[in-house]
Amino acid sequence: MTTTPYQQQGAYPQGAYNSPIPVRAAHLGDALASEWTKIRSVRSTMWTLGVMIVLMVGIGLLSALAVSSAEPELGEESVLSLGFFGVLLGSICVITLGVLTIASEYGTGMIRTTLTACPSRARVLTAKAIVFFLLVFVTTTVVAAIVGAMQTAIVDAGVSTGEDWFRATVGVGLFVALLGLLSLAVGALIRHSAGAITIMIGVVLLPLVLALFMYAESLRSVQDFLLEYSIPSQLGVLYDTPVTTKGPSGWEPLWIMLGVSVVAMAGAYLALDRRDV
Repeated sequence: MTTTPYQQQGAYPQGAYNSPIPVRAAHLGDALASEWTKIRSVRSTMWTLGVMIVLMVGIGLLSALAVSSAEPELGEESVLSLGFFGVLLGSICVITLGVLTIASEYGTGMIRTTLTACPSRARVLTAKAIVFFLLVFVTTTVVAAIVGAMQTAIVDAGVSTGEDWFRATVGVGLFVALLGLLSLAVGALIRHSAGAITIMIGVVLLPLVLALFMYAESLRSVQDFLLEYSIPSQLGVLYDTPVTTKGPSGWEPLWIMLGVSVVAMAGAYLALDRRDV
């Protein structure tokens, strides 16, 4: 019987296979690269952020043109407050993208592939949160700054200080990004895109709508609380246009949103680690 060269030389591998390609342990950077590839290659990112930009720019410019044609007397009020409505409507797009960033993977079953490639569930959620947060923060901040500059050029009235600009750009960008992070956490907890989006839209709009219809004197304290702490009201505080004279002021809405988002993300980490996919 003839023997092969491998048999003659005793070249059959013994034990584990040693790849000629350098092998190293995966880390957070790999998960970040994977999530960045995902979020920039799906259509939902282009559509949601694209619509958000259109809303912010379109509504911001229309508001500025309407105010300018009316020859306003803004006095000490900042013209940057005209960007409020565009950001408020644009935040719905951020909520949608935040939920889809993770819930869509449960709907398609892609989450199984993701967790097979990266068994560390905490690392997966951390990478998703970092990539999504930075993308939304940069986009919102840049667009808010551009809209603010256009509004200032159109409306030759009002006074905008450095603090006004910082809150209306960086502050608003952080607030919207944290709201999106809250949506991502709800998506991880609910694991259903439509259900999580509906819940988040209710969280944003329902408190303010309920407060507007609370006429009974016995509900006055509840009405005040909803008016002061609803998300539209807190966003208005960053534009220095609060709904009420009480409640959060300055940078307080940002700290409130940060606290709520941290609690929700902690629940998402716990649910992702304890529940099966």
